[in-house]
Amino acid sequence: MLSQDLARYVDLHRSLGFSFRTQRSLLRNFVAFAGAQGDEFVRLDRALAWAARAPSPPQRRNRLLTLRRFALAMQAEDVRHEAPAADALGHARFERRRPHIYRPEEVARLMQAAAWLQPAGSIRPLMYSTLFGLLAATGMRISEALALRLEDITADGLIIRQTKFQKSRLLPLHETTQRALDQYLSVRVRLGTLDDALLVSTTGKAPSYHTVVAIFLAHDGGAPVPGPSAMTGTNAGAPSPFIANCPARA
Repeated sequence: MLSQDLARYVDLHRSLGFSFRTQRSLLRNFVAFAGAQGDEFVRLDRALAWAARAPSPPQRRNRLLTLRRFALAMQAEDVRHEAPAADALGHARFERRRPHIYRPEEVARLMQAAAWLQPAGSIRPLMYSTLFGLLAATGMRISEALALRLEDITADGLIIRQTKFQKSRLLPLHETTQRALDQYLSVRVRLGTLDDALLVSTTGKAPSYHTVVAIFLAHDGGAPVPGPSAMTGTNAGAPSPFIANCPARA
């Protein structure tokens, strides 16, 4: 019964234009957890036990609030569903990361660091260098870049499909950005993979959002990397073709 309730709940949100991917994944995990105990309704003790399994306080709170919203929606239909209190696992202090305006030289340094990722000679360093340059030059979201498929490359730019509220848009590319993307594509098309993702790593598939964020944070603000750049074939101090026309942005 919980799985059916979840399917209706997800369908409702997607019909309203929300992608609902993260929430669906979390709630499917809970339904499997509760179903293993034979639960047909959301139970308070099971909800707290499941949320407490997350590895950090912010993740535990996110689990709890996501499940609470689901439980409240189901409770409106059947009072046997129990909704945990929002502060059942304590109050969380939200600390937003301070915004930073990246200068072109900082973007170049980040791309150069990415170009030296391991394993050397694989598509991974080139992909991350390309990804970071593409984000800086276009301003697209990380999730939008990772969702790009090979078929989304057109003569007029990149097609960003079904983003917020299920709308698509065409993203024109500056000629320097297009040239750098073509360099990546010359390697990407030779990779033997059935996945049609544009940006792929050594697995032949696009990396996850959390992996990209981890790589970015690990190399953000690092010192310039000596040696040749895998992106341009020039010295590390040379500007990347991606940022030749790249405004500084947060």
